[in-house]
Amino acid sequence: MPEAPPMSLTAIAALERACLTALPAPRHAWDGPFVLKAFLGGTGRANACCALDPAPDPDLAARIGRIEATYHRLGLPSRFRSTPLDPPGLAEALLARGYLPDKDPTIVHAGPLVPVARPDAEVRDEGGPSEAWMALVATAEHQTPARRAEKLRNKDLLAAPGAWLVLREEGVDAACLFAVADGAHCGIFDLATRPDFRRRGLGARLIRAAAQWARGLGAEALYAQVASGNRPSRALQESLGLREAYRYSYYVKPTGG
Repeated sequence: MPEAPPMSLTAIAALERACLTALPAPRHAWDGPFVLKAFLGGTGRANACCALDPAPDPDLAARIGRIEATYHRLGLPSRFRSTPLDPPGLAEALLARGYLPDKDPTIVHAGPLVPVARPDAEVRDEGGPSEAWMALVATAEHQTPARRAEKLRNKDLLAAPGAWLVLREEGVDAACLFAVADGAHCGIFDLATRPDFRRRGLGARLIRAAAQWARGLGAEALYAQVASGNRPSRALQESLGLREAYRYSYYVKPTGG
């Protein structure tokens, strides 16, 4: 299959705004083109800053210092999420200040929603991070207490429609997914399957059910985020017609740095 053409910066900005809406934080602020988010130190996106304008920033050095001071005051590591919307020189400036980039960049996949959408009678919406949904998401990797606490508060912070889906298989709650419908975009997050039910296609069924739910709310595009090293999840998303739109990486300043 031929590669999709590069996504425009305008389209990337639309996806970035949708992602920021889908994963809210109780504290946020702006410094020039950068939006800062702070929560409990769990998920990266809710505890990092990123730029939404790739234009040159003559105040970049001073701005980085102010952002560092803000996170220090809030008791969180200073974390920048680097995307194609960075102002020129951001990565170099962060490295010079002692920041360390992550070793596994995240891929943002996107594609048309309608071909993916399919109803599934075995999928239900819990209406929030219920005990059943939280028990399933706990089977995924990297589920720290801070991440769990953030997920439990997400419903109260979310302004866009959300769905906390659970798929029941053989009389057992077997897999879960969180979806957010924000205008034309539907984001899918927190896909998790119990170990004894993996490799049965449950992830694809949940994504299709999420797309069906979002289609009813007018969404037209589906997007997802996946670590570049997570080949099974990448293959699943690609099998549903999602293609790489762009990548992002985190730059974190070590404690005491």
